[in-house]
Amino acid sequence: MERRTEDHPGRPLANGKTVSRRFSLSGVVLVMIGLPILAGLAGTVGPAFGLLPALGGDHLTLSHFAELAAQPHLLRSMQISFSTAIVTTGLSLAIVMLFTAGYAGTRMFSRIQHLVSPLLAIPHAAAAFGLVFLVAPSGLAMRLVSPDLTGYVSPPDWLVPQDPLGLTMMAGLIVKEMPFLFLVTLAALPQVPLLQARQLSASLGYGRIRGFLISVWPLLYRQIRLPVFAVVAYASSVVDVAMILGPALPAPLAVRITEWMADSDLRMRFLASAGALLQFGLTMAAMVTWLALEQIGSVLLRRMSGSGVRKADDRLLRRSACAVMALSAGLVFLGLATLLVWSIAGLWPFPALLPDSFTLQPWLRALPQAGVAITTTISLAGSSAAIALLLAIGLLWQGGHRDGHPMGSVLYLPLIMPQLCFVFGLQILSVTLGFAASFPLLLFVHLIFVLPYVVLSLSQPWRALDRRYETLAAGIGKSPLQILLQIRLPMLTRACLTAFAVGFAVSAGLYLPTLLIGAGRIVTITTEAVALSSGGDRRAIGVYALLQTLVPFGGFLIASLVPHLLFRGRRAMRI
Repeated sequence: MERRTEDHPGRPLANGKTVSRRFSLSGVVLVMIGLPILAGLAGTVGPAFGLLPALGGDHLTLSHFAELAAQPHLLRSMQISFSTAIVTTGLSLAIVMLFTAGYAGTRMFSRIQHLVSPLLAIPHAAAAFGLVFLVAPSGLAMRLVSPDLTGYVSPPDWLVPQDPLGLTMMAGLIVKEMPFLFLVTLAALPQVPLLQARQLSASLGYGRIRGFLISVWPLLYRQIRLPVFAVVAYASSVVDVAMILGPALPAPLAVRITEWMADSDLRMRFLASAGALLQFGLTMAAMVTWLALEQIGSVLLRRMSGSGVRKADDRLLRRSACAVMALSAGLVFLGLATLLVWSIAGLWPFPALLPDSFTLQPWLRALPQAGVAITTTISLAGSSAAIALLLAIGLLWQGGHRDGHPMGSVLYLPLIMPQLCFVFGLQILSVTLGFAASFPLLLFVHLIFVLPYVVLSLSQPWRALDRRYETLAAGIGKSPLQILLQIRLPMLTRACLTAFAVGFAVSAGLYLPTLLIGAGRIVTITTEAVALSSGGDRRAIGVYALLQTLVPFGGFLIASLVPHLLFRGRRAMRI
């Protein structure tokens, strides 16, 4: 008698597939992410063309685009944003590629991995503040060489970090995007035949880097292509880092749009909407340019593989890539150390290397005022990361993350679409519909950005788990839900906690969605820290930047310690 498998919706079949379920979580998430994005785009497109009845816009017009085109130095702002996207992504990816090619599978690779991994817990704004305190005319770097080597007894009149070309902003983004691309590369490495390809290329006389580029990199790049485009989109429309490190006259396009949004003249909302559409077009142009660069790179790789040149001795290139990786991590940590010193510094005149005295007064003044922001940040980040983790588990369990599933193309839209383009529209729609700034509304918007990162973090460990454990459990009569709760999730405890920590860090570092949807009434450590960037109180900036770092670091600390406590007697489960 033939056995029926459809009588238990959701039971895994022998071939690894699942039968249809009565409740599709992927459909719910599809609506939860897709609908706000579409609504936000509509809320941006309408005012851009003059349609915003609440402010008297009741007819279609192109006058706001004409007003946008008349803004001074608009083309310069666009050039800065566009070049930042291409240069940041290109250099970050090139350094990660060369280092991985030269050292994958070696002890040095493991050491750099341990050095770079903690950088994920450091928000972009905190790393930017640390870089400011290093490279500013009165920063630590200048103090190290003054006055003995430079002769300066007062800070030089240099336009750093807000240089006109945005080079300091690019450097700040590179040192933060390299760890992100490096860690997604680590997750993708097990999916390519690295050892076999390396042995084959070495037997043919190729050096490590050239052999890796020819045999492994095309396969590896396919796995990390989406995160690369996420870096392009983020770098082209970043606001908080641009406000801290970027040029001011003119500012990058995203910063100028944010200023128009915050203008007390409500009619500037029309101009801001037109600017948001321009930002969308600029980001799409950066992605199209990156696609063209991909084709150029593909042609170069084919010529490289057909040239017959082996380049067996590539030690200089390998060591240079390793040095840049280590230097970038060292700069971030040195910047944090400088923030710590400034947060407890008394009088610290230039060019003294250390303060004349140390005091806790900056912390004692800031902590009572920062209490509400800290509580809000932890509550918001913890809630959004926990909900995102539950949704991610449900999506992966139901197979809503399979290749070709419509969920996959919608889930990552928040990563590759500029936040300005739809968050501003969501703000306009919420005000038009009478929704006041509230914690639940802000939590929902944070969840839109947190969920893709949590799914990305959890999907690879989820797929890598040996399904034979589940097959054995099913053979002794365990239900699909029992298998999930008693087998899969306990074995993926570390992966789940790490995904939670990543989501926690993403939420804690969100600036623009918190600023717009919170309408200034809901403040977090990030919004408070960035607001201080326009002031001159370095001690207060040091305190808030360190608080901004400590909050997400706590999430990663929990992800590291809990498995050791839960599985004290099971060594394999602790790894």
